[in-house]
Amino acid sequence: MASLLSAHLSNPKPLLPLPLIRATSYSISTNATAVPAQSPTSSLQSLEETFGRKGIKFIESNGIPSVELSVRNGSSVNLRLSDALITSYKPKVFWKDDGCKEVLRTIQAVEDPSSVKGGIGLILNDLSKTTNNSSPWYLSEWVVKDTDSDSFDAVQIELGCTNGNGTLEVTYVISLYPLSLATAVIVNNTGPKPIELTSAILSHIKMDKRDGTAIDGLIGCSYCAHPPLDSSFGILSPVEAMKPDDEPSGWFGSSKPDAPKAGVWTVEDNQYTFLKNKLSRVYAVPPPERSKRMRRTPPSNYTTIDKHGSKLNFRIIRMGFEDIYLGSPGSFAKRNNGEDYFICTGPASMMVPVVLNPEEEWRAAQVIEHDNL
Repeated sequence: MASLLSAHLSNPKPLLPLPLIRATSYSISTNATAVPAQSPTSSLQSLEETFGRKGIKFIESNGIPSVELSVRNGSSVNLRLSDALITSYKPKVFWKDDGCKEVLRTIQAVEDPSSVKGGIGLILNDLSKTTNNSSPWYLSEWVVKDTDSDSFDAVQIELGCTNGNGTLEVTYVISLYPLSLATAVIVNNTGPKPIELTSAILSHIKMDKRDGTAIDGLIGCSYCAHPPLDSSFGILSPVEAMKPDDEPSGWFGSSKPDAPKAGVWTVEDNQYTFLKNKLSRVYAVPPPERSKRMRRTPPSNYTTIDKHGSKLNFRIIRMGFEDIYLGSPGSFAKRNNGEDYFICTGPASMMVPVVLNPEEEWRAAQVIEHDNL
C-alpha cells in the first residue's frame, strides 16, 4: 500500500504492501439507509477484530465510527470512517513528555456534535457523471479495505469507495509516521468511457496568532483569486471564501485589495505570502499556458509559518496534483468561535480536470511533515 509514498517520506522504514483483505471488507456509509444492521458496538467490534493492529484502534466518537492511529513517539490521528475526514492530527513537536500539539482546526455544530467542519478531507468530483439534480458525483460511501502497522513507527489504513455503477474505484490511504502524515488517493476508471475529475486534499491548519501567519515557498508562482472546491467539511463555503473581508486592510482603514479579480492571473513576487487578511487563491500554471513546452509549475512543497504564535512550521508536499489551493479567513475566523486562526490549503487539480481513459489509473497525494524537533 505504501509504494506511492515511500520514496518521498523521511521515515527510513516505510510500510510494506500487504494483500488486500477484500473478503472481509466492512462498509461504513453516510447514507442512513445503507448502514449495516449491526449495533454500533458490534460494528466496532467487527472492525477491531478484523483490522485492529498495534497503533490502530477503532472507536466511536460523537456517535460516529472512527479509528485512532498512533506511533511510538506519541503522534496520533483521528479519522472518521463515515466520510474519511481526519478530525485530529497531533504530531510530536516538542522534546517533553507531553510534546504533541493539535495541528488541525475543526468546528462542531452545537445542535449536532456529529457534524464537523474543518480537518483534512478529500474532495473528488466526477464531472462526467451527474446525479438526479444534475450535480457531479462525489465521494459518499467508504469501505475499510486494509490496515498495516510495523508496531512502532508507521501505521496505515486503506479505505475504498465506488460510484453507483462501479465504473470508478477510489482508494484512499492514510499513513502516519513519527514526523509526517501522508494522505494518498488512487483512482481507477473501470468503465468503458473517459471520465473527468476535479480533486483536492484540503487541510485546515490551526494557527495560534493571526499576525505572523504566512506561507514560504510560493515566490515566482502564478496565481489568481479562486474559490475552493465545494465540500461538506469546508469551514468556509466557496461563496464565503470569495466574499470581501469584514475588516478593511491597509493604513488608516483604507481598502487595499488582496488580489486581482477572479480569472486574472498574476505572479507571486513575495518570499512570504502573509495570511492575516482574507484571501482565496489557486496557485497553478494558467490553463492557456499548459500547452507550452517551457512553463513554470507550482512548487512541489511549501511551508506554513506561525511566526508569532507556536513558531511551528509544517511542510506541505504535493504529488500528482497540478495546483495548490490557499485560503485564509481574515476576520471571518471570528464567526466560528474564532479563538483560533486557521488557514485552508492543500494540493488540488481544479483549474483543468484530470481526464482518465478506460483502464487508466491516477495517483496523487499530500504529505504534511515537520522538523520542529
